Order: sequence, then structure tokens, then C-alpha cells
Amino acid sequence: MAIVIAISATFISASYGGPQLLYALFFGLAFHFLSDEPNCRPGIDFCSKILLRTGVALLGVRITFGQIASVGVTPLVIVVCGLLVTLGFGYLLAKWLKRPATEGLLSGGAVAICGASAALAIAAVLPQNKENEKFTLLTVVGVTTLSTLAMIVYPLLVKLFGLDPTESGVFLGGTIHDVAQVVGAGYIISNHTGDVATFVKLTRVACLVPVVLGLSIVFKSRDGKTELDAAPLVPFLIGFVGLVIANSMGFISHDVGGWISNASRACLVTAISALGVKTSFQSLVSLGWRPVIMLVMETVWIAAFVVIALMLAR
Repeated sequence: MAIVIAISATFISASYGGPQLLYALFFGLAFHFLSDEPNCRPGIDFCSKILLRTGVALLGVRITFGQIASVGVTPLVIVVCGLLVTLGFGYLLAKWLKRPATEGLLSGGAVAICGASAALAIAAVLPQNKENEKFTLLTVVGVTTLSTLAMIVYPLLVKLFGLDPTESGVFLGGTIHDVAQVVGAGYIISNHTGDVATFVKLTRVACLVPVVLGLSIVFKSRDGKTELDAAPLVPFLIGFVGLVIANSMGFISHDVGGWISNASRACLVTAISALGVKTSFQSLVSLGWRPVIMLVMETVWIAAFVVIALMLAR
């Protein structure tokens, strides 16, 4: 069922445009009535957990150390600082809105790193409960929607801010949540801007491993064991890092890399479809308005931070 939903979402996205992940979520939500079916539940659980981690691990094939180094020192510093302050801002914002700290870290990490993929990876190492699962889905919906809006609006903002093609690439790659939308927005302006935006975005994606590893260390119980017994952290982190190293050393050909990247996307779309099936609209509404405000404010925060940093670096 999750695969059928994922294929349907992919067909609609390819035929009529629009965000594939968002379609997968909404289609999955429409089939929530199957979430408790005995014949469907094991497959839905498998897709939302095992396929999720597999897709995150396979993201490593899209990155090389050379690509990260090619963007230069200044953009790298801006991106890393923006990531850290956005994570901190999300944590403080959650406290201010009287929400759990995990929600601030999850939404902040999704905004700061790579959108839906980061949300799913961070959720895998946070304490597991139904409330966090619902918030994860809402975060995926929110960052995908905001990323799509940013792809349309941000190319207009770079003209307003008077950024040159390189600065425009750093801004787009450092602020838009999802890789696909970064690429789309960058190449709307120019090929050079698109290249820079892609490299900067890959730098943010590469920060996924240390952030997830750090959060897994923070969220430990008093006896020294992680609170997440059902979600092994090490395998998919090792897989991610291993693919980055292999890709950087030229062990993965272009064609093979493309196949693995497509497999990663397929796993993530299927996993998000399954997450949609597991959650109802009613449960999402029960979270209230505060999580939405968190995502919007974090998105505005990182955009403002990167613009100011670029202007100060001139």
C-alpha cells in the first residue's frame, strides 16, 4: 500500500508538477483508515522505520568532500553558524511557546539542515511516542510546503537584497530546506548561482551526521542507554558516512550514484507515504497552532541570519 501511494505521488508530481513528498503525505493521510488493518500494519511499520533509515543512509551518495570544499571557507562558516543558531533558536522558541524541547530541536534541525530528510533522521534518535510521531509528520508537511514557497519567493528576494550571483547561490543553498527546491531556485537565476546553491546545500546536508549523532548522545537515560531502543542509530550513520567517503574517493561511478540516489528517494517517499497512513488529520489538528508558528519563525530566522552574514562578509 505504501509503495502504491508513493508511485501515485511520483506520477502526479512528474506529470503535473509540485512537490513529490507533499503529495505522498497527503495521499497517505487519505488512507489512514488502513493504519489498523492487520494485513497492512506490518508493512506500514516496516516502511516508516526500516525504509526510512535506509533512505537516509543512501543520501550519502549525493555528497563528496570535494564538493563541500569547493564552496570556500566563508560560505561554510555562514552555513555552519546558521545551522547552530537555528537549532538553538528552535530550542528556545519551543520553551517560549511551552512546547517540548524535542519539538524545537526537530523543527529547527529540519529547517537548518535538509528539510524532510533531516526531520525523519532526527526523529529516529529522539524519544519515541505518538506525540513526537505526529509532530514529525507535521514538520515534514510544513518544511516541504515552506520550501516550495521559498523556491518561488527567494529568487525575487535576492534581487531585492542586491546579491550578486555567488551570494545568491549561498543565500538559496543556505536557507531553502529541501535539495530539489534549492536546485530549482538556483537555476532560475543562472547556472553559476545554481551550482553554488547546490554545493552550499550539500554542505548543510553533510551536517546531518554530526547533528544526529550529537542529539543521540544528548538524549540518554540515566543508566547510559539511549531512550530509542527500537531505532538503531549506528547502522544508518555508518552507511551514510561510508557512502560519502566512497563517493569522494571515486569508488562510485556516476551511473551507480544516480541509481543509489534514486533508490534513496524512493525509500524516503515510500516511508513518508507510510507515515501519512499512520496519522489522521484530526491528530495533526490536535497539535495546535504553536508548531506551525515554530516552523515559520525558524524559516524567517535562518533567512535573516544568512542575508545579514553575507552583507557583513562583503
